[in-house]
Amino acid sequence: TRIAGRKADSTGRRNTPFQEVYMTTGRRKSERSTRGKLCSPGRPPVWQRENLCRFWRSVALGHSSEVAAVEAGVSGPVGIRWFRSSGGMPPTHLAPSAMSLTNRNLTFSEREEIALECARGTGIRAIARKLSRSPSTVSREIRRNSATRGGDFDYRAITAQWHADRAARRAKGTLPA
Repeated sequence: TRIAGRKADSTGRRNTPFQEVYMTTGRRKSERSTRGKLCSPGRPPVWQRENLCRFWRSVALGHSSEVAAVEAGVSGPVGIRWFRSSGGMPPTHLAPSAMSLTNRNLTFSEREEIALECARGTGIRAIARKLSRSPSTVSREIRRNSATRGGDFDYRAITAQWHADRAARRAKGTLPA
């Protein structure tokens, strides 16, 4: 378009006169100067499912959230946070009627047992028999979550549980109908 005899051409650094520019980026300079939120793996969470179950069982017996938290093995402020964030009611995924996860996924106690038996040098089939699991499940768990330090496999239960929790909460793709 022409404005007062000037036309836009494609020569030079800017092919539109400054008077015609009305678009902005929509972001303030202060927003552009800071970095966005970075997701860090950080340290593993303080709680496990077993801790939450113990906490809510203790609350159901009439204990305060601080006392219930200490009995569950976490700090008092964590118990208060759990109680407030759920509105004073136990989450539905912890209810006895909720689908049991023990058959499909390994629990933290099973992972600890695998770590102890690996440290003792017990074979995979013996560990699987002790846990009443398939040897392929135990082998896969050790292979996925072992760090190779000095040539041998070093399996840590807390790291394996952290990886499992992280994989469980990530967004899954939807399947077509």
